[in-house]
Amino acid sequence: MAILVASTAIAQEQKRSNYYQDDTILIWDNNKAPHSNGLEGEAYEATPYRLVNTTKAQLYLYNADPAKATGQAVVICPGGGYAKLSMDQEGYLMAQWLAKNGIAAFVLEYRLPNGHREVPLEDAVEAIRIVRKRAKKFNIDPAKVGIMGFSAGGHLAASASNKPAVEDRPNFSILFYPVLTAGDFNTHRGSFRNLLGKRHTAAEADEWAMDKIASEQTPPTILLLSDDDTTVPAAGSALYYAALRYHGVKASIHIFPTGGHGWGNYDKFAYQKEWQHLLLRWLSELK
Repeated sequence: MAILVASTAIAQEQKRSNYYQDDTILIWDNNKAPHSNGLEGEAYEATPYRLVNTTKAQLYLYNADPAKATGQAVVICPGGGYAKLSMDQEGYLMAQWLAKNGIAAFVLEYRLPNGHREVPLEDAVEAIRIVRKRAKKFNIDPAKVGIMGFSAGGHLAASASNKPAVEDRPNFSILFYPVLTAGDFNTHRGSFRNLLGKRHTAAEADEWAMDKIASEQTPPTILLLSDDDTTVPAAGSALYYAALRYHGVKASIHIFPTGGHGWGNYDKFAYQKEWQHLLLRWLSELK
């Protein structure tokens, strides 16, 4: 069994090396995180680039192209319903694109909650702290550290933008087809079950509904999604956008006609060039 686990871990690292990350950073020294998610063993791939059983948190660094460096950095939270992590199109591929455009990128392999709601957020907040503390090493501005998330990873990114102390929040938030609300018709129930446990109450869900906890201290946010997404309905993002604007937060929302769910940085998405242009322009206009 030990040989099999070791071989699997080596194979995973070899696959990841194909994406040319510049460094791997362990989030918690000696893996001593504040809380445990109750899982044991090493993370493994249930299907290609779909990590499950994540028991330690780490960052995969992609340095910004020096010729285009903006001083900005982004911590990337892949999606997967809080049951797995989609590490390719919502992780490594996105990081490569950001780095080529002068933005340092850090793909976060966060610990899956397994019903321990505090765990992924602890990892995301500590990731932001690490990036800021080592800003000089990464050639970035500590006041230009944002977060990006996809689907359930979008919920994690939004949680990091709303729940921690203000000084630990990102400077901006980029959300792709995110899980944000707890209503019956505009949420993804599986994500909330995996985060909060199968028997969570409506009141507990409301504590993690981003449209209900947004405030004037939420950082500037851009939302990118598809109208025909049947997995995470666009209405949830619209409610969050409305809450942000109510509180005077700088926000932008772009709903593409088609694309469904989970497109990330896939070339097959019909509006890839459009969202890339919109996002880069939005980032360039941040104060």
